Parts: sequence; structure tokens; C-alpha cells
Amino acid sequence: MKQRILSILLFFVMVASAQEKPNVLFLIADDMNDYGFYETVPQIKMPYLDNFKKSAVVFENANCGSPVCTPSRAAVFSGLFPHNTGAYFNGCDPWNKSEKLKNQETLSEMFKRNGYETFGRGKLYHAKLAPGRIENNFDNRPLYGGGFGPFPDEEHQIKGKFWGIQAFPDSIFPDVKNADAAVDFLNQNHEKPFFLALGLWRPHTPFTCPQRFYDMYNIDDVELPKGYNENDLSDIPEIAKELLDPFGRFNPGNTEEWKELIRAYYACTSFADWSIGRVIDALDKSKYADNTIVVFWSDNGYHCGEKNHWEKNTLWEQAAKTPMAVRVPKARGNGKHCFAPVNSVDLYPTLAELCGLDQKSKTDGKSLKLLLDNVELDWQPALTTFGEGFASVRDKRYRYIRYSDGSEELYDHLCDPFELKNIGEDPELKKVKERLRKYIPKKFTKELTGRRS
Repeated sequence: MKQRILSILLFFVMVASAQEKPNVLFLIADDMNDYGFYETVPQIKMPYLDNFKKSAVVFENANCGSPVCTPSRAAVFSGLFPHNTGAYFNGCDPWNKSEKLKNQETLSEMFKRNGYETFGRGKLYHAKLAPGRIENNFDNRPLYGGGFGPFPDEEHQIKGKFWGIQAFPDSIFPDVKNADAAVDFLNQNHEKPFFLALGLWRPHTPFTCPQRFYDMYNIDDVELPKGYNENDLSDIPEIAKELLDPFGRFNPGNTEEWKELIRAYYACTSFADWSIGRVIDALDKSKYADNTIVVFWSDNGYHCGEKNHWEKNTLWEQAAKTPMAVRVPKARGNGKHCFAPVNSVDLYPTLAELCGLDQKSKTDGKSLKLLLDNVELDWQPALTTFGEGFASVRDKRYRYIRYSDGSEELYDHLCDPFELKNIGEDPELKKVKERLRKYIPKKFTKELTGRRS
């Protein structure tokens, strides 16, 4: 009888303990750069994320593991850098071809194993998992990834259906459907703590969104990027130029089309802001508001003409820097901006520590818990890689880039925020390069087959 009573008491203790664990809302945008989130372009309207930032720690110097979607997401969900997995490029099938990733417990698998209800919708991994593995990640069905669309019709296409601008009703967009599902989830009763991951497709191309977001921006008010200089490539290594504009979409000579594309990127960014805001508002109005960690992150940055380039897939600031903010209930850093260089692989160990999880797999990242309470702490530089021997290292002031042929770039962000002047050959900065060079991996895992785009 006593044994039975003890068992019952232990059960209720375990249930109470589970209920005390914080929930997690993990929100992911696609190809969102610094324009609105870090207010590089003040005219972009992002009221929902602007409001969220007031209650979160904003990481002003966050960097992705790799500057394209699939490997960047593999790094976040595994906590492992690409140079340790071989997953550097899109199309590399990371979870099936990398031995490291086959055996690495994903972020959502870790939460599920630790007793969490896991719910995923939208663009999350952007890669296939092995048969049966999805069941270890998420409890819900369907995950409904949706897709890049809707694609513009022939009249609105620019160089092919994937690339174009057109308005469509809300109901057509997967982002709207997936945000609806997340809101519904937050309005339900949950017996267990939950890990909710929502992945948007915007502001990724094609630049299609509801008309009201285009109407926010007058084409006459759109300016070319402050970081654009037609002679900007005169001081960079030849190997760096091989990364530029792989789709051939950027035509700086056509200023009218360029401004239309920038306006469309603004509009799709505001659309993403609205989608994210709906979910955060639903959380803040729910009974889970006081016990839920919120993470907002974009998988990579985005060029809109800076360095004579469009899209991502470079090692420069515009592609490697990503929006990131974390709100932890009662964290002392909430509402403050942190300028320490951090990396997206840090999110895995951070959430494991904050939620008191049993972390089975080792990770390359470093928990950000200390920074969430003290944003002024010193921190080691952040690393981004894009293939064997291609690496970019960022500290609070400098970005150092080294390519596989040994050529280098160095930029001083204190006086050159748009990286217009490569000072890599300045003899007075030799020690700066030596210090940052120490953070470049000594060994790069062989590249999985993929593409730099």
C-alpha cells in the first residue's frame, strides 16, 4: 500500500515538474536581412517585431552557420557547424548523407525525448529526413510545409516564373495557413510543456504577397542600398567573385527594375512581420504567456545590390548576419541590445539549458544564457563557413574572410559598416588577422554534393 502511495506521489511530482518547465515558441523567417530588424533601412515597416524587441534580448551581431537555407537550418537544428558535418550548400541532403547528422539528435527530437509536446509547421528543415525520423521530431500531422509560391503569372514574371512580383489573397499563402495553425495551437489546452516551431517562407522569393503590403511602400520613396558602390569589387579576390549572383538576376543598369525588386522585398518583409506578429500576439493573450521562451531568427541574411550582388551565398556581412532575438520570462537583459558576436548554433545548447533538458548530443554552440542576463559580457568571435576552406569570422569590430586559395579580406565595421574597403593587406592590422585566423577550423569535413545558391 505504501509503495502504491509513493508511486502515485512520484507521478504527481513528475507531472508538476513537467508543467513548470518553460514552453518554447521558435519562429523562423526566410532570407530576412538587417534592413528592418536592425533598422538599417528605417522606412521598412515592421511594427510587430519592433514591439517584440522591446521585451527581448536583440542580438545585433548574430551570424548564421552557412549563408544559405538548408545548411543554415541543419546547423541550428543540430547545434553543429557545417565544417563538422559537410553540410555547406543547398541540395546537400544533410540528414541522410552526413554521418554526423544521422547520429545527432535534432533540437525538436531532444525536446520530444524530454517529455515535451512538439508541434511543427512550415519551412523548418528544408531537407528530407530519413523514413520514420519525422515521428521523433514532431507530434502533429500534417506539418504542411507549403512551398515557395504562389508563383507570379507570366505577365508578372522576371526571367522565369520563380522570379517575379504579384499580389495574391491571404488564403493562398502557406505562411498564413501555418500561422493560423500556430495560433490555434496556442489557444488549446496542453497538459505537457510544448516546443512549437513555425517556419515562414517570406521574405524569400518569389516576391508575392497580399496587396496591402505593397501599398505600404511608394516606389518613389525607395532608395538604392546605401552599401552599393559600382566599383566595390575592385579590391576583392577573384575567388570571391565566383560566389556572386549565381542566377544572373541582378542588373544594376536597370534602376527602375532594381527599385521595384527592393520595394517588393520590403513588402514581403512586412508580410513576414505581420505573420510573426499574429503568433506572438496569440501567445501574449494566452495562459502560456508568462512561461514561454520566444526565439525569433532568420536562416541567413540577404543582398539587395550590396557588393554588386543579389540574394545570399556570400561570406560578407549582408549574407552572414541574421536577425535574432530571444525573450526569456524575467531575463534581466530583456529590452536590451547585445552586440556580442553570436552564432545560430548557440540556440540549441541555450534552449537545452534554459529548459533544463537532458542534452544527449554534444554541440559546437555555446549557451547564451549568461548574455541573456548580462548583454555586456565579452564573447568569442562568430564563425560562418561556405565550403571547404571558405570561412568568415566576425568579432564586435572586424569581419575577417579567408578563401580556400588563401586569399583574404578584412573589414572594419567601426568605420566601414558596408564593407566598402578591404583592408586585408594593411600591415598595421596583421595582429588583428592573426587573432581572428585562430577561429578558422583547422579541418573542414568533405563537402556533401550540393550547390552554392
